Amino acid sequence: MSQDEVINLAMQAMQVAFKIAIPLLLVGLVIGLAISVFQAVTQIQEQTLTFIPKIAAMFAAAVMLMPWISQRMLEYAQVMFTSGLQ
Repeated sequence: MSQDEVINLAMQAMQVAFKIAIPLLLVGLVIGLAISVFQAVTQIQEQTLTFIPKIAAMFAAAVMLMPWISQRMLEYAQVMFTSGLQ
């Protein structure tokens, strides 16, 4: 395997990681923003208030997106294994 192929596989791995992480991070961002607006409106300045809803929402999103995530990972694994055989 040449250096170019290794670099290409590493770039594809980073792209897959970003594609998988972006939906989960967006869920955390939206929930965090909603809670921040709620805190600003109600003048509640509790720092720990944001953690439990964010964790719960990101866990729920991860469970709902698990088929999509596993499909992306499986596609990358197939590309990686087939490129090593050539």
